[in-house]
This record gives sequence, C-alpha cells and structure tokens, in this order.
Amino acid sequence: MKVKLLTTISFFTYQLSISQTEKLLNGKVLSQKIPLHKVEVINKTAKTSTTTNENGEFSILVSVKDSVLFFSKDYFFKRLKISQENIDQNNIIVNMVLKPEELNEVVITNIKFPKVGPADENSTIIPKPGLQSYTGVYNGTITNGMNFMAIGGSIFSLFKSKDAKAKSKNKQHELTFKKLLESTVPLDYFTNDLKLKPDEKELFIDFCDADPHAATILKEKNLLYTLDFLFTKNQEFKKLNSGIKN
Repeated sequence: MKVKLLTTISFFTYQLSISQTEKLLNGKVLSQKIPLHKVEVINKTAKTSTTTNENGEFSILVSVKDSVLFFSKDYFFKRLKISQENIDQNNIIVNMVLKPEELNEVVITNIKFPKVGPADENSTIIPKPGLQSYTGVYNGTITNGMNFMAIGGSIFSLFKSKDAKAKSKNKQHELTFKKLLESTVPLDYFTNDLKLKPDEKELFIDFCDADPHAATILKEKNLLYTLDFLFTKNQEFKKLNSGIKN
C-alpha cells in the first residue's frame, strides 16, 4: 500500500513539475507581412504539433531549449530554438521566405514546310501518277500542290514528340522519398540530431528508402512522422554499422 501511495505521489509530482516548466507560446507566422494559413508548427522535442489559423496565429506548449519547426511546402523551412526570452515575450513573430517558383522547360520547334516556287518557263510539268490531268474543268485538286498528307504527318509527329517529352518531364518531377527529405527535413538534422557523418548521409537515406514504411511516409507527407521515422531508422543504422565494424 505504501509503495503504491509513494508511486502515485511521485507521478503527480513529476506531472506538476512538467506543467510548471511548459508554457503556452503564442505567435504569428508571416511572409512579407502577409499572414500564412495552415503552416505546420511542430514542437520536435515534445512531439506535439498544431497549425496556424487564417490570421497566421498559433499557440503551442513549449519549454526552454525546445526545438520548434515551421513548415509549409511553398516556403523555406524555419527552425526556432525556444529561449526564455521567447516565452516571456509570448507573442513571437516568425517570418518565412517563399520558395522560387520552378518554371517548366519551354521547347520551341521549327516546322519546315515544302517550298513551292515558280516553275521555269522552259520546264515541262508532268502529272504525278494517280492525279487527273488538266481538262479545262476545275475538279477541286491542285496540280503539283503541297503534300498535305506529309505536312499532317510532320505535325502529328511534332505533337507526339512533345507529348513524350511532357511525360518524361512529369516522370522526372515525380516525388520520391529522397526528394521529400531534401524539401522538408533541415540539413542540420542529419548532423546535429542524428549525429551522422557527412559521408554516412547518402547511405543512411538509401537504408531508409529500402524500408517499405518509407512509402507510407511519402504518402502522408507529415513532417513529424518523417522525423520520427528517421530517428528510429537511425538507431537501426547505428547498430548495423557497429555490428559491421566489430
């Protein structure tokens, strides 16, 4: 009975100490003085998250030295290390920078039509096989005119080529697990948080990409899930490396 009582007291004392250190931090996310809606605000340390409202405002529980991330797919990633000054101020302003828009490649192709010039006065015009000779009555055909079938074939080939290039371009821009990490995870996360050496980064990403769960991460596109997945895989990666070295 005494043991249970002491355990209960210890638990509530711990919860009280946690609640006393955590404070509700209010703030606003802007870009060029314009409020940003639906920005993900993630307390990576406490593993909690929220999103900004239509006015760019947010509220989230934080403690000193917590790492808070601000993420929106159209803006550069923002990271904030919470200080006592931030908590005391309790109305912080976070400015995010818009990513430059990627322009699709413009392909300009020249279409060459057959040249039709005046006939030489001494030349003899010989009708092509299958064409009616001139009888004095207009029959709707143009003698020695342009080959519209050939022109139509050239135009069809042009559009077919452009369609193939467009499909190839879309395939190149298809989102992969590696591209997801490049666009969402800060560069210093691999070195500062995961403690990976520069030459281990690519190998580690390939190691994570080989996990079937990477497809789920790619589909969800949730930064908090992504960071948790990388943290878990890093522990496996470290054990694997130590096993190989031993």
